[in-house]
Amino acid sequence: MPILVRPVEPADLDEVIALSLRAWAPVHASMAVVLGHDLNTRIYPDWAAAQASEVASACSDLHLQVAVALDAQRVVGFVAVRIDAASNTGEVDMIAVDPASQGRGVGHALTQHALSQMRDAGCDLAVVATGGDDGHAPARALYESEGFTALPLVRYYRRL
Repeated sequence: MPILVRPVEPADLDEVIALSLRAWAPVHASMAVVLGHDLNTRIYPDWAAAQASEVASACSDLHLQVAVALDAQRVVGFVAVRIDAASNTGEVDMIAVDPASQGRGVGHALTQHALSQMRDAGCDLAVVATGGDDGHAPARALYESEGFTALPLVRYYRRL
């Protein structure tokens, strides 16, 4: 059955939050290894609560276009797109695929949906950001497979 992508509905919120936490748990575990315990607990004292709040805010943000991916009527992923009409730029603000559904084309379907929204809005540039750690490797692979060009950036942290 093909993946269906449609606008998020209020009834989707709990499942979108839950799947995002499942999807991002390995990412945060990877970042914790890179940062070490001290820095990680300083930067992300409760990543799950913060992430849940950010996802809930994104789903109600009038400046974002949020869509969910459905597989057999079940929410298996979501994407939030921000359009900057002044610069003709669209940005994938958030994207997540439930780990149980990864590797089945859900990320591709969500990315293609996001790119279509950007084109429809008159954008001529698409942007997405992700991390360079091992936990973000699947995201980097997706974006590169979709034709994005990476610009390596580094953000340093130090405890004072």
